[in-house]
Amino acid sequence: MRRLSLLLAAPFLLTGCFAGGAEPAAATGDARLRVALAFLPTRGMSPHSDDAVRLSQLGVIEGLTRLDEDGAARPALATEWRRTADRTWTFTLRPATFHDGTAVTAAAVADALRRANAATPRLRVLTGLALTATATGPDTVAVSTDVADTLLPQRMSSPTLGILAPSAYAGSQPDPIRAATGPFVLTEVRGAQGVAADRFDGYWGEPARAAGLDVEFVSDGTTRANALRTRAVDVVDTIPIAQAAVLDRATLHEVPTMRTVNLLLNTAKGTFAEPAARAAARVAVRPRPIVEGVYEGRADTAQGLFGPALPWAARQRVTPERRAPGAVAGRTVVLATYTNRPELPEIATVVQRQLEEAGFAVRQEVREYSRLEADALAGTFDAVILSRSAALDTGDPVSYLASDFTCAGSYNIAQLCDPAVDRAVSEAGAAGNGATRQTAIMRAEAAIIATDAAVPLLHERVVQGVASGVTGVLPDARERTLVGAGTYRS
Repeated sequence: MRRLSLLLAAPFLLTGCFAGGAEPAAATGDARLRVALAFLPTRGMSPHSDDAVRLSQLGVIEGLTRLDEDGAARPALATEWRRTADRTWTFTLRPATFHDGTAVTAAAVADALRRANAATPRLRVLTGLALTATATGPDTVAVSTDVADTLLPQRMSSPTLGILAPSAYAGSQPDPIRAATGPFVLTEVRGAQGVAADRFDGYWGEPARAAGLDVEFVSDGTTRANALRTRAVDVVDTIPIAQAAVLDRATLHEVPTMRTVNLLLNTAKGTFAEPAARAAARVAVRPRPIVEGVYEGRADTAQGLFGPALPWAARQRVTPERRAPGAVAGRTVVLATYTNRPELPEIATVVQRQLEEAGFAVRQEVREYSRLEADALAGTFDAVILSRSAALDTGDPVSYLASDFTCAGSYNIAQLCDPAVDRAVSEAGAAGNGATRQTAIMRAEAAIIATDAAVPLLHERVVQGVASGVTGVLPDARERTLVGAGTYRS
């Protein structure tokens, strides 16, 4: 067992920052933190991509606002905001400094937001919405949208709308190295291997307790778990369920999330372009064996697109109208998923068996996520098993529904374009706050589920690894935070 453990750990221990393994040389609050993240960069750490979430998790990038536990907007780079017209909000900035030493000005903020609005592909947080930003004073920025948007303050919390210095935009895509505003300044990006960050002494808030971060991107879940076991790492963003049972329970933090695993069916071409075939797949797939077998009970069987982290969803769920399944004998299916979340290939194996029992002929395509995303978005596969947070972009589920399931959606892996769905999502977006909006959201969920473009499987709980002696890790149901100014190793 010892030899096996060392062999499994070896790939991690031989990669750059964590070479040498076990106990850290320093044991003070001023030590550097060693962090392992599951997902490789998809666009060179550009904040105009999902890499922005990694920058947010590492305390590098900030937006005008942040979200509290209830999803309400709270101050970040902006101290206050008010609605000054039907389609305009004005944000007042706090005194702050970019990592390159220049001041955070209204002009710089407006420029960063305009560049985000022009990003290609379109940012999911701006699906169905266009914005303009104008400096109206040295510390005030007016942000206007082409349609009235009651959620603009929450939208400004998205990591993809993080504010960078003008120096970040010299190249073809924004470069966050020494250009953001968080407690840690990004100093190095080593391709798909890792990044380094140092404490930013000019931070507007409390300075970081840790001297810096040494971060590795480790897509293999077993390697991440072994790095925690051997103390080669201080913080791991995701521990595989299969590994959690053999690790010290004191090092594991289980975090309920807004993340749902769906089987997404390609509605535009191939086998699942026919509604009856999608209905047959929905009937064939049984989530309970996945929850009990793959997740060992550390997940909840899906009742819809939204799970227990949104408690009002269960209370207001609308029963969808379902189609009858059709004959499927001999129909072929290419089923894709990715390795960064090690449970997903296991789920794919179970789903393949269930679909084959129903008469489908199934072939799997399993890759690392950064090598899968482009083909998935292009509709290359018949079906994709995807783990997706319902509140990653704005904290409001409407943006998730719009980006993933509408005709104009920028993350529409199911290739769904249904007038009834678009209408329901639009009505949810236009609804007010509170119970009225929640009811509209659940009607939109029912419209999507009725198409069988998405077959919800389960609602995840993320298991994070935190070594003994590490304090201040930031659990977050929205998965935007991990380490921050108060995170350190004692």
